[in-house]
Amino acid sequence: MAKQLLLVRHSKSDWGNAGLADFDRPLNNRGKENAPEMAERLINKGFKFNLMVSSPANRALQSAKYFAEIYGVTQITTIKGIYEANTSTLLQIVNEFNSEADTVVLFGHNPGLTDFANELCNANIYNIPTSGMVLISFAFDSWEMVSRGIGELVFFDYPKNSDEM
Repeated sequence: MAKQLLLVRHSKSDWGNAGLADFDRPLNNRGKENAPEMAERLINKGFKFNLMVSSPANRALQSAKYFAEIYGVTQITTIKGIYEANTSTLLQIVNEFNSEADTVVLFGHNPGLTDFANELCNANIYNIPTSGMVLISFAFDSWEMVSRGIGELVFFDYPKNSDEM
């Protein structure tokens, strides 16, 4: 069975509290609207997944929780390494996914996610905006096989994208 990886950049975060550490920043109102809207788009496409992983940073985990709620999922695996990860770290994380999961949703941050999407499938995406999603498929049955340049871009979607896939 082929593997699919959905990269989701966290929703818009709140910069209102200057004393708050970057890791602890919550979503702002727009972020709280965009996350469920994007999850609904996935449901409308008939998209299903087996595993949800997220950076433990507040804004990423909050975004993941909106998706989980809409999908009726109770478990989100947090992986510390996703926060501030570069492409090598993200690849290492993906290579360690359980191969029983055919489709994984990963919630993370820029610039790492945009760089990672481009590296996996030569997508030429300038920037994954907040709440943006990139679905990449791989023709293998093991996450260990995932490496640079071998994925295929299935879709790239984001809140202000008027021509939804």
